[in-house]
Amino acid sequence: MKQVLVIGYVWPEPNSSAAGYHMMSLLRLFKTQGWQVEFATPAQPTEHMVDLADFGITSQSITLNCDSFNDYISQLKPDLVMFDRFMMEEQFGWRVDKYCPTAMKLLDTEDLQSLRDARLQAHKQNRPCTTADLQSDLAKREIAAILRCDLSLIISSYEIALLTDSFMISPHLLHHLPFMVENTQLKSELKPFAERQHFMTIGNFRHAPNWDAVLYLQQIWPLIRKQLPDAQLHIYGSYPPPKATALHNPKTGFLIKGWADDAFTVIENAKVCLAPLRFGAGIKGKLLDAMITGTPSVTTSIGAEGMHEQAPWPGNVADELAEFVQSAVSLYVDEAQWLTAQQNSQKLLKQCYQADKLAPILIDKINSVSKNLLQHRQSNFLGEMLKHHTLASTKYMSQWIAEKNKK
Repeated sequence: MKQVLVIGYVWPEPNSSAAGYHMMSLLRLFKTQGWQVEFATPAQPTEHMVDLADFGITSQSITLNCDSFNDYISQLKPDLVMFDRFMMEEQFGWRVDKYCPTAMKLLDTEDLQSLRDARLQAHKQNRPCTTADLQSDLAKREIAAILRCDLSLIISSYEIALLTDSFMISPHLLHHLPFMVENTQLKSELKPFAERQHFMTIGNFRHAPNWDAVLYLQQIWPLIRKQLPDAQLHIYGSYPPPKATALHNPKTGFLIKGWADDAFTVIENAKVCLAPLRFGAGIKGKLLDAMITGTPSVTTSIGAEGMHEQAPWPGNVADELAEFVQSAVSLYVDEAQWLTAQQNSQKLLKQCYQADKLAPILIDKINSVSKNLLQHRQSNFLGEMLKHHTLASTKYMSQWIAEKNKK
């Protein structure tokens, strides 16, 4: 029986973020293979974290820059170690290499942190994102982690192309894995146009692209409201800060709702989902949830990026403010357009996101790499070279911090 260790950046919160949803999909998938799964993280417990024991998954708190992890992993002897984001590989990867060298190293990038940050920096300066932005120090760290691992899960087809074309990463080190939607999540009947009202958006307020979208909606909403004076915008998300709740304005229909006990319910009751994302990376959980509930959406090119390939978007994509406003209004009032968008959402789910198609391909890939691990690593000389140097540099920095902490 395969022993799997997942080293998490945070405790999974599937109802708070797309990353938490994606992580739980992977953990459940590993369990369905009959594998023993343990989740370990240096993060503090949170209000909305899932109880992993309910899924038969054991958990462990671990400490950064502490030799206690060496004994822990030596005793656990995992066959597969999955890192949640590259920062966890940086922290613990060299220890896995030293104390459990035959374990396959899998990196779940969630999204490319360096791409998101590059776009954020460009957005702050109101300019296009450049090659220099993409080749940041953060990118060098993230790409190095990808090279040091045996396989990296990449959620967006756009990011796969970026890694292979711009950073020259070998495709055999990458695996495209979008969100996995179970058949039980697909609805046989979708709520019709006539039974819905209002606009909505949803997203963790701590996630910078989501907060920026809320601020942008402050510009967008008055223009929509001018044409649709009875409409409301319901804004949901976990961890709303005071600066967000201060925007709540019943008079204008701009309503900060905060935490949603059931995201699918609030999305399916809305007529249109708005996601005016101006920077970010990966693929967007809110837009996938909109597809699952048959709720048409209006988003930007960055919002739709890597999510629909050549298929029609289930709603409208608009980057300019005026175009975004008009796209939202027309989708809200035109039932024929709305119904076409709803039908497109179901086609797209079946084409790109069905778990029963994606999951077996991933498991086959993991098993294939595990079975031929030595040969696989020999074909990745850059990765082995980086492990050689990183094992020294990160090791001694970590040991220095560990000794400092003892004092």
